Amino acid sequence: RVLAVAAAEQPRVMVIDSIQTAYTELLQSAPGAVAQVRESAAQLVRFAKRSGTALFLVGHVTKEGTLAGPRVLEHMVDTVLYFEGDSGSRFRALRAVKNRFGPVNELGVFAMTETGLKEVTNPSAIFLSRHPEPVAGSVVMVTREGTRPLLVEVQALVDDCHGGNPRRVTLGLEQNRLAMLLAVLHRHAGIAMFDQDVYVNVVGGVRVQETASDLAVLMAALSSFRDRPLPNDLIVFGEVGLAGEIRPVPNGEERLREAAKHGFRRAIVPKANVPRGRLPEGFSVQAVERLAEALAEV
Repeated sequence: RVLAVAAAEQPRVMVIDSIQTAYTELLQSAPGAVAQVRESAAQLVRFAKRSGTALFLVGHVTKEGTLAGPRVLEHMVDTVLYFEGDSGSRFRALRAVKNRFGPVNELGVFAMTETGLKEVTNPSAIFLSRHPEPVAGSVVMVTREGTRPLLVEVQALVDDCHGGNPRRVTLGLEQNRLAMLLAVLHRHAGIAMFDQDVYVNVVGGVRVQETASDLAVLMAALSSFRDRPLPNDLIVFGEVGLAGEIRPVPNGEERLREAAKHGFRRAIVPKANVPRGRLPEGFSVQAVERLAEALAEV
């Protein structure tokens, strides 16, 4: 019936909400079953390609955030978009996890208002708390979501361990990587935290999946450990290798431009990420090659 109406109306855009409730009488199984979802999606996709209609298939997700039902649905379509949002927040993120004709890992941020969704043109402002005065254990880094540079605050809390095993807890970062970075800090900077609990959090619920956060995590942890705040106008990013070297990250110049746009005036970055062109007025970049150099700067 849906295809008959679509063939008569010839829409430019068609939304099926949801694919788990669509079914075809060619099959005996109930709506939402694997065979029904696969066959219904296949018929709809064939219609879309034949008629040139832009087709949106809305699918339910489980509590874990994965697609409910068969993953084959993701293989049949050109693009998979996740519409995510914390129930306690008014912000919603539209994230591309598959894109056959463009870049993946793009991010769109929207605010839910009384009149509906509004685009957030400057998402970095959401994730920066901008303390009125410097606080220990906090540092700002520039991550990338798709092609968009995004400023996020990394916070660390280092406290005496009162049990047998010190805890390594991360929110928004990979936990095993924190343990590895603390080992590098001990080996190449002589700073031991084996008797300390270390908690690291990325403010705002952002998930940072790239290694550019390495240097920021170590700076935040050391700042909390020493109880010495870092400057408010400092930005940090860079990958830390097991040999104690600071490795460059992609699109360093774009990250620095985004930081300057938000009022930051100092940056500690890998040497290979220092821009060759002119920097914004009043913005200084300190290039580092080794972890010890980076720590000496602060």
